[in-house]
Amino acid sequence: MHEWALAEAVITAASQIAEKEGLKEVTELNIKVGELQQIELDILNFALSQQKQNKFKNAKISIKIEKAKLKCRVCGNQWIFSREKLDKDSVEAIHFVPEIAHTFIKCPKCGSPDFDVLQGRGVWLESIRGVK
Repeated sequence: MHEWALAEAVITAASQIAEKEGLKEVTELNIKVGELQQIELDILNFALSQQKQNKFKNAKISIKIEKAKLKCRVCGNQWIFSREKLDKDSVEAIHFVPEIAHTFIKCPKCGSPDFDVLQGRGVWLESIRGVK
């Protein structure tokens, strides 16, 4: 379950930022997750709640999903990723290794698997609020 590893990485990064900013307590943590990460939000939320350290024990954590936008390198078509168009095994494969999305996703216009991910990958700390 990579949600646990992501939760640990988020809290570690947020702790470093809080330390740098001189925050004694973090009150709010806003996270953006790219859709292609295929994160199970319930698991990530639970994992984050278990990772909370002293500075984070009362923090409100909010997670926003960024839709995946793709662009074909062959025909230039841009489209929004749709998980519903993939079978269960493909969705699961992308969930564990997002880099193999090219194996399962094709341009809806020309059928090419050669595309760029314009948005919708990765995990970001959008903002941290706290008390100094």
